[in-house]
Amino acid sequence: MAQLGVRTLQHLIGQTRYLNLKPGIGHWKAKGLDFSRLLWMPEGLPEPAFHSHAQEHGLEKALDQQLIAQANTALETTERVSFMAPIRNVNRTVGAMLSGEVVTRYGEQGLPEDTIHIQLTGTAGQSFAAFLAHGITLDLVGQGNDYVGKGLSGGRIVVRPTHDFRGPAEENMIVGNTVLYGATSGEAYFSGVAGERFAVRNSGALAVVEGTGDHGCEYMTGGTVVVLGQTGRNFAAGMSGGIAYVYDVDGLF
Repeated sequence: MAQLGVRTLQHLIGQTRYLNLKPGIGHWKAKGLDFSRLLWMPEGLPEPAFHSHAQEHGLEKALDQQLIAQANTALETTERVSFMAPIRNVNRTVGAMLSGEVVTRYGEQGLPEDTIHIQLTGTAGQSFAAFLAHGITLDLVGQGNDYVGKGLSGGRIVVRPTHDFRGPAEENMIVGNTVLYGATSGEAYFSGVAGERFAVRNSGALAVVEGTGDHGCEYMTGGTVVVLGQTGRNFAAGMSGGIAYVYDVDGLF
């Protein structure tokens, strides 16, 4: 780097002019390849060419900001709080920022069980209750998209139909695919059927569901899953730990 006149790695970002392609031209794998368009650098780029424009992530508008404010008493004093809030499918990773606040203050062990109890009504967006920390309960009355409970880390998740729903829960979808992916601890209860790859890579969480799609418990290494219904094909593929209980009422498992 000193020979190139560069002081830090950040100053190398995007600087394709420092790349020497000649040694690779004669190699049989690279012969005839033209990388000029791939490595072309437009004129007028800022120096250094990284983080030249601030990105707008919209975090200040996230639903979690509201939840954090309403749960402030619990965050500051560990006093139990319970409240309700609406949710829409544009609200993604709900609970993740709140969990971050819990872990920042109280570490991996989180808060006492059910210190923060939130009932949400509506349709949750992607990754509802992702990385949910111990001490938080998210009770969703409605339905969830894919990746509900991704990386669940000690919290409790409940997803159940709305009060005006009249169909049998065991015959209707309540959450999407890849639910509880990589969960490490905590509990999840689903009054309805989940999509494909339920509890894939689960390593410690407890889950109850009324049916799953294909590939349930794929690569599961720990935890407990109870399926009160059909499972689809390829159940427990690569499963090396944990326990799965399947209620095989039709004798088709």
